[in-house]
Amino acid sequence: MQEYLRETAYYNFSHPVVQGFLADVDLSQSKKALAVDLYLRVRDGWAYNPYHFFTLPEDMCASAVMQRKQGHCLDKAIILITCYRAVQLPARLHLAKVANHIATERLEATYGTNELAPHGYVEVLIDGKWVACTPAFNRQLCNKLKVKVLEFDGETDSVFQAFNTEGDKFMEYLDDYGSFDDFPRDFILKTLEEHYPKFRTLRAQSPNFLLA
Repeated sequence: MQEYLRETAYYNFSHPVVQGFLADVDLSQSKKALAVDLYLRVRDGWAYNPYHFFTLPEDMCASAVMQRKQGHCLDKAIILITCYRAVQLPARLHLAKVANHIATERLEATYGTNELAPHGYVEVLIDGKWVACTPAFNRQLCNKLKVKVLEFDGETDSVFQAFNTEGDKFMEYLDDYGSFDDFPRDFILKTLEEHYPKFRTLRAQSPNFLLA
C-alpha cells in the first residue's frame, strides 16, 4: 500500500498549509472515525465550483488548492487524498464520466452538455477494504439544489446522489476511467480537451481561467 501513502508533488502533505489544516484533527480517533472527520471537513470546507480551472502543476497541488475558497471535484479530491495520506490512511483518486440532470442550464451553456469528464472522487482503505467517498458537493449547495447531502460512514460507498428530494434524477455515472495512485494531470487535461473544445481554447490563452 505504500504507493497510496506516499507524498507526491500533488499530494504534498508535509507543506505547512496542509499541516496547519490538520493541526486540530484528533489523531487518536479510530481509522474509520478519522476518515469521516476529514471527509466532512473537506466536503463543507470548500464550496463546489465546476467552472474555475488552474492547470499548472504548482497550482494543482494540495497546498495551493487549499488556499482557494472553492474548487471543483478534482480539487477537493486532491485535498482529501492528501489529508488521508498525511494521517496514514491509504487513499487514491478514481475518475469517471457523469451526467447531471438538475440545475444544468449554466452547465450546458458552458460545456455544451450536461456531462462532466472526468469527475473525480476518493477511495480510502479502511480495515482492509477500499471505500469510495465524494467530497465535492458541500452542504450549502445540496440544500440549494434540494438534494440530500452525501454522508460518509467509513464503511459504505458514498459516490453520488441518484435523485433529489423530490424524486427527480440528479446524477448518473456513464463511464469509468479507473483508479490512480498519483494525480494524473496529463490524462485529466487531455480528457477535458477532448470533451470540451472551449477548454482547449481558454487554456491556450491562460493556465488559469473561468469557464463561465
